Amino acid sequence: MVAALLGLALLLAGCTQTDGPGEKPALKTLVVGATAQPPTMDAAANDAAAISQVMLYNVYETLVKLDNDGNIQPLLANRYDVSGDRLTYTFELDPKAKFAGGREVTAADVVWNIERIKSKESIKKLKDQMAVVESSRAVDEKTVEVLLKRPSNSWLFDMTSTAGMIVDSKSDVDLATDTAGSGPFQLKKWNQGSSVVLGKNPNYWATPARFDEVTFSYFSDANAENAAMLAGQLDIISNVQAPQALDQFNDPSRFTVVEGTTNGEVVLSFNNESKGLKDKRVRQAINYAIDRQGLVDTVWAGHGQLIGSMVAPTDPWFEDLSNTYPYDPAKAKALLKQAGFDKGLKLRLRLPTLPYATSAGQYVASQLKEVGIDAQIDELEFPSRWIDQVLINADYDMSIVAHVESRDIVRFADPKYYFRYDNATFQALIKEADQASPEEYQAKMGQAAKILADDAAADWLFLLPNLVVSKAEVTGIAPNAVTLSFDLTTIAKR
Repeated sequence: MVAALLGLALLLAGCTQTDGPGEKPALKTLVVGATAQPPTMDAAANDAAAISQVMLYNVYETLVKLDNDGNIQPLLANRYDVSGDRLTYTFELDPKAKFAGGREVTAADVVWNIERIKSKESIKKLKDQMAVVESSRAVDEKTVEVLLKRPSNSWLFDMTSTAGMIVDSKSDVDLATDTAGSGPFQLKKWNQGSSVVLGKNPNYWATPARFDEVTFSYFSDANAENAAMLAGQLDIISNVQAPQALDQFNDPSRFTVVEGTTNGEVVLSFNNESKGLKDKRVRQAINYAIDRQGLVDTVWAGHGQLIGSMVAPTDPWFEDLSNTYPYDPAKAKALLKQAGFDKGLKLRLRLPTLPYATSAGQYVASQLKEVGIDAQIDELEFPSRWIDQVLINADYDMSIVAHVESRDIVRFADPKYYFRYDNATFQALIKEADQASPEEYQAKMGQAAKILADDAAADWLFLLPNLVVSKAEVTGIAPNAVTLSFDLTTIAKR
């Protein structure tokens, strides 16, 4: 034990060592605690949000990005113009922009990336977002023209996220294990199963990174992550997974606690093709059977907003629909009886091994038991097993996961998505909304959200809050997580 403590002391001394005469300057480092690990470095090949958490804006840039208020701002493109018929987008690239390898970002690179996302090798979500593109061409070295098949309110917004990440088209690296971006950081080391280390891009074309090295350290145990923060091993917990323990950080001289909102709708998802769940009355019964505020208070220490549909408060069409199905076990039992399940119903509740999901799953199963539903819990390792069995193969009846993508209500318009929700009226409304004027867009999206809520297409348990803990000397953390990125470009240490 003495030897171990001595070793730790020497390690900490090394971490805080100041520069001596003739010595190299000490590295400026940042260590970020996180939960879900990326299964690959290539976001075009896998649906895991953990990839974009690390890569988006930090390693790979987009033509335009979302700022902390959710507004579209220039990034690789200095400016863009939209034609009067809303079909042609013209982007002018920043002449200073270049990749980490030193080569300039060109219009040909942008066209190559759009075609890559449209190709069969890309994941379905991204192909769907790019399906509206008729063609793209390089007008000259620094000008890109994109022609859409029809007007779209969502395409440019999607281009601020994973679909819009620009890869060096001339790079020959394996994008699954290496990176070729234009951002302030590049992949330095990937310790699969434990951490991702980003190093400063020495060729960065805009404001240089404030850190020489950033480590995303992954924890499956929320208490272990908190302990690491208390011990000074972390600079930031990117999203607290044990909010009951937040009082541990109630010391402003050591810590700063940031609380805001996210896009993360924690969904009790239904396989709408499963026995029982095909019946709207059963889905309604489940919604009535769960005390969602009680769940938030019990599982997430009261942190988290009730929402009622697949819409976050930062979306312009948000409406509080959380009382569509208030807690009413008697109504739940009556609906189950009407549906012919008064003698009981067994459903598989297949959960990813994420703290909020497993905790919420126990609460949900207990409440469903009270109305006669036997929810049989099966925990699946996340991301690989859960993604394979639930997300890809829809081999489940119910699950719980936070959908953190922006404006992901459109997922319910795809009957092949793992919800297996097939509603022609909803699908038509989503399509109409995307082509409508901006004013009609908001109204139609609001109508679509109401259809989902009324149809009990899922049970929206709560909105995952943005709970971030940092050392007191860390600044620049955005209160609201409006994108998939844990954006390092705004963060500094005093």
